[in-house]
Amino acid sequence: MAKRDYYDVLGVNKNATPDELKSAYRKLAVKFHPDKNPGDKTAEDKFKEASEAYGILSDKSKKENYDNFGHAAFENGGGGRGGFGGFSGADFSDIFEDFFGDFGGRSRRSSRKANNRGSDLRYDLSISLEEAYMGKKQNIQFSTTEKCNTCKGNGSKPGYSPDRCTYCGGNGRVRSNQGFFTVQQTCPQCAGSGEEITNPCNECNGQGNKQSSKKISVTIPKGVDDGTRIRLAGKGEAGTRGGASGDLYLFVNVESHQVFKRSDVNLFFEFPVSLADAALGTIIEIPTIDGGKAKIKIPEGTQNGKQFRLKGKGMPFMRRGDFGDLYVQVKTEVPVFLNKEQKELLEKFRKIENDRSNPSIKKFFQKAKDFWKN
Repeated sequence: MAKRDYYDVLGVNKNATPDELKSAYRKLAVKFHPDKNPGDKTAEDKFKEASEAYGILSDKSKKENYDNFGHAAFENGGGGRGGFGGFSGADFSDIFEDFFGDFGGRSRRSSRKANNRGSDLRYDLSISLEEAYMGKKQNIQFSTTEKCNTCKGNGSKPGYSPDRCTYCGGNGRVRSNQGFFTVQQTCPQCAGSGEEITNPCNECNGQGNKQSSKKISVTIPKGVDDGTRIRLAGKGEAGTRGGASGDLYLFVNVESHQVFKRSDVNLFFEFPVSLADAALGTIIEIPTIDGGKAKIKIPEGTQNGKQFRLKGKGMPFMRRGDFGDLYVQVKTEVPVFLNKEQKELLEKFRKIENDRSNPSIKKFFQKAKDFWKN
């Protein structure tokens, strides 16, 4: 089968610039690469075809021969057929540095910078529910690494600078051949920095950083919930050799409360009410999370488990001006340890009770009678 025109393969015209050729090939390489299309023979053939086309057109002299003589210029051992014969070392390295950077999520330059970034740190902070309601500022102290003041973080003695890594030539990466592919990897000697410390700083032993105890003030926002994670950018360990500092993450633990139970921004608690108050009605005074008090009217005949809602008396929404609600549930307490007079009064009350006083009891026994009857 006749070979396709190389320009058609890449989808460009004959006047395409080197950058346009490279961009066109890169798109095809990403789309048809065997690693992305395992077992797909058609994709593999397209990948090889695109590689062959780019190998010819990216080389100035080969491109000129192809423009003049077409495919005939490379027959009989002319080069450029199959695989990657047409690539120069620089072209191949550039393309696949971009290619693998696309799969890995970062290029060589960003990878080197990321390798020098300081580690993130975690700090667990416990606060009370009241402090979560009000918000607070607190000083915390933790162990970390900070930039060495003597060498300003570069790892060398004052007056000296890091030298270029002799193993990778300062690139931070080394190249090795694996079949058709040339793979670039992080330099094992300089760990990707491209530099060597030949005159290490006496203060930090060439590390650029040193252990220290750090004390900072942190702000806990109003309404913070249990398990909330707060990121403090750049407050983690210092980076090495100019790398960015890591982050500090505060993990907030809100302690349980003796009165209130929390669910999101709402608060709940049970309030015990005597049998007489539940039956006759009363006004109760309850605590609120802000340290104040609120009054609730308990109407006559309030049943056990009845819930009352106090709007806006719950926890604040984080970084908003509104609040959740407070729910108070009545817990009717049956009297215990009755004296003689109390027992006599209750006996008298029982004798004069009627069905109207206990509608739920009446309804239940009616259902029971119907059940037994059937």
